[in-house]
Amino acid sequence: MDSLEKQLICPICLEMFTKPVVILPCQHNLCRKCANDIFQSSNPYLPTRGGTGASGGRFRCPSCRHEVVLDRHGVYGLQRNLLVENIIDMYKQENISRPSPERKVDQPVCEVHEDEKINIYCLTCAVPTCSMCKVFGSHKDCEVAPLNSIYQTQKTELSDGIAMMVGNNDRIQGIISQLEETCRTIEDNGRRQKSKVCEKFDHLYTILEDRKTQMNLKVNAEQEEKLNYIHGLTRKYGDHLESMTKIMETGIQTMEEPEMAVFLQNAKPLLQIIAEASNTSHLEKVEHGYENMDHYSVSFKKEGRALQNIDFARDDDEEEEDEDELGVDVDGRAGQTTSGEGDSLKEALPPLLPPQPMSTCKPATSS
Repeated sequence: MDSLEKQLICPICLEMFTKPVVILPCQHNLCRKCANDIFQSSNPYLPTRGGTGASGGRFRCPSCRHEVVLDRHGVYGLQRNLLVENIIDMYKQENISRPSPERKVDQPVCEVHEDEKINIYCLTCAVPTCSMCKVFGSHKDCEVAPLNSIYQTQKTELSDGIAMMVGNNDRIQGIISQLEETCRTIEDNGRRQKSKVCEKFDHLYTILEDRKTQMNLKVNAEQEEKLNYIHGLTRKYGDHLESMTKIMETGIQTMEEPEMAVFLQNAKPLLQIIAEASNTSHLEKVEHGYENMDHYSVSFKKEGRALQNIDFARDDDEEEEDEDELGVDVDGRAGQTTSGEGDSLKEALPPLLPPQPMSTCKPATSS
């Protein structure tokens, strides 16, 4: 029966499943209330329906970390596990009809009074101790409490701490997913910007080929710098997640400790470790717009002026009129110094082909 009871323990509240019991797509079970609690902690900004369940969203199974995607019904759309509910009813009925034998465990003894068992908790020193220490020993002036009351209090605190870490782990996993998406965005922006640079340089043929390579190297350098920073930040969050997962496993093992005194000896330092591990303020955050690469734009105004003088037969008046009309950036837009010079640029710069007889018509200008 003990092995059966372990199979009926919810991994969130660490108590026997409370009906209704829902089964996740990964075939693990949760109390529906616990499933709703972990969903709310993983999606704090989603609107709730009636204050009990959210419409849509996702969270991760606390047993296997499988991502559970909810429909518009939220946790109420998860299928109930009627088999587990029936087993729980039969198990409880069996326990009622047959009283369970008392388990005898070896209670730890006081280090000072070796014949005395630890049976009280010193609130002043925050350690379990024995009655003799209270009457004659180092705790005679301290405030004490029954062992079982402190046991229940700290067990509840540890259970809440573990539930909080589960939610924190899901939030950090979400941050890691966002960082990975940021990496992909930076790569896409870098490729798009290089494509624009290459597209415009292709119109200038081999004259600007060397310069094109240098500009692409600048884009690559910043892209690599940003990707290295994001990859490093991803590793930091991953290491923090792994550390908290190990602490959570230790906490779950501690929760399974049947002896109250041993539990209390381990619970307080573990609670302190959980509190420290739950603090993510030391982890850096990516600034808004960090993935943006659109600032790589170039003006070819001076180069355009030089190109206007390359071996093309022009009248002097036309050369003077068109001298200040050329300005090209990487995005393919004509840079403007005077009104209408963008339209005149299209006629002012013919393709770089062998010189042809020039028309006597002047290039069109816009007002």
